[in-house]
Amino acid sequence: MKPFSCFVAGTDTEIGKTLISSALLHGLGQAGVRAAGMKPIAAGAELRDGVWCNDDVDRLYAAAPLKLARELTTPYLLKEPAGPHIAAALEGLRIDPQQILERYQQVRAQAEAVVVEGVGGFRVPLTDDYDTADLARDLALPVVLVVGLRLGCISQALLTAEAIAARGLTLAGWVANTVDPAMGHLAANIEAIAARLTAPLLGHVPRLTQPTAAAAASCLNLTLLEQACSRRS
Repeated sequence: MKPFSCFVAGTDTEIGKTLISSALLHGLGQAGVRAAGMKPIAAGAELRDGVWCNDDVDRLYAAAPLKLARELTTPYLLKEPAGPHIAAALEGLRIDPQQILERYQQVRAQAEAVVVEGVGGFRVPLTDDYDTADLARDLALPVVLVVGLRLGCISQALLTAEAIAARGLTLAGWVANTVDPAMGHLAANIEAIAARLTAPLLGHVPRLTQPTAAAAASCLNLTLLEQACSRRS
């Protein structure tokens, strides 16, 4: 597998972006690629042994073949589990997009590939006039869209795909991730989305008993993603 970098977006919050980002890092690592994971903004941290930690950041770090300092991979680790601009304001901070872009370039200089995980859905405010869609645009990476399978997912997927296209970005592929295992007509919903998106379906991740990076990676066709990212470059 050739190295590829991407931005992982989601149709909403809590729909599996970290699981899929970790799976991509695991797959790259299995192919011998020195890949690093980034979650530039993480909101919601707890103090462990005197260090502020975030579960998503920890999972990306564990899955990444290339281990880099958190100050590079997560320049904004915010304590409050709230919208980033709100959490930052509570700490007297203002998120600086330029700092995120500079950290990305530093990570990119050390890695063969970078998987950047967004925060929340695709258009989450970071400042008064800048959101995660703007960040994805400025990073100029192909996008992997994680679609959380639950009621309403078809509209969410199509609207997010439109927003990605509106930023001039390439939707390299999408992943169907089961959020609600009791949802009816799962296959029909996946088929409806696949029929309306031009990007390939990279795989369907069921509700995993043990949601590990390796288990999720086994559900994905990373060759399709590699090909889509290669065509973009």
